[in-house]
Amino acid sequence: MSVAPKAISSRDNPLLVRLRKLVADPGGYRKAGVLWIEGEHLCEAFVAKGGVPAQAILTEAGWQRPGLRTLAECASAVALLPPALMAGLSTLESPAPLGFVVDWPGSPAPDPQAPSVVLDRLQDAGNVGAILRSAAAFGFAQVLALKGTAALWSPKVLRAGMGAHFGLRLVEGLEPGALGSLQLPLLATSSHGATAIDATRLPWPCAWVFGHEGQGVSDEVRGHCALELGIPQPGGEESLNVAAAAAVCLYESGRQRRGRPSTG
Repeated sequence: MSVAPKAISSRDNPLLVRLRKLVADPGGYRKAGVLWIEGEHLCEAFVAKGGVPAQAILTEAGWQRPGLRTLAECASAVALLPPALMAGLSTLESPAPLGFVVDWPGSPAPDPQAPSVVLDRLQDAGNVGAILRSAAAFGFAQVLALKGTAALWSPKVLRAGMGAHFGLRLVEGLEPGALGSLQLPLLATSSHGATAIDATRLPWPCAWVFGHEGQGVSDEVRGHCALELGIPQPGGEESLNVAAAAAVCLYESGRQRRGRPSTG
């Protein structure tokens, strides 16, 4: 059934006031219980995973585009805005013509047996989103964020995740002690790891741990890890960006699962 759009012309509209407050606070979704996702790609990814938006908001020009109109009509309600009001909601340099208000799924209890990624106090939203994207790509089902990690559902992390959020179990605000409940081995990387990741038979399922961009994995979290591995870097660099290191580790787990022999 086609949804009749409602035109909004005032920046003082209660819906817009609430959304501007939500967008301004990276962790505001926890109190509001809803998320703001913007851009055609993220909205498509949400719908593709079976999501039903509570509210679609798009520009008047966007409503004239059949593809965007079809996406908007997946929502329970549709609002049309002039470009200036849409820009007030956007976290992008060039505001997208479409955004969704969706229910925040909350932070469930960890699944003790799910292949996981553990984030230990990662601060950079771009790194966090990129790691979520790698986790989804390489077959990890759950991301566990320890206290001090950037808000997983913040607009910047959502943007960097490129839709990965909607296929992962995301758990936030955990204390390090919660890792003791996982029924699978935890693996960490270190520039001083004596054993190379590609020379080790990696367990599956497992949980990879990635730590703070400057301080790395804390001693407390490291105490939960069964293996500490190094990533060979023949180019001579001391370390990798945490998102790059995560992509290497998660790929290697996936490669070994497929049973392909190492090359070289």
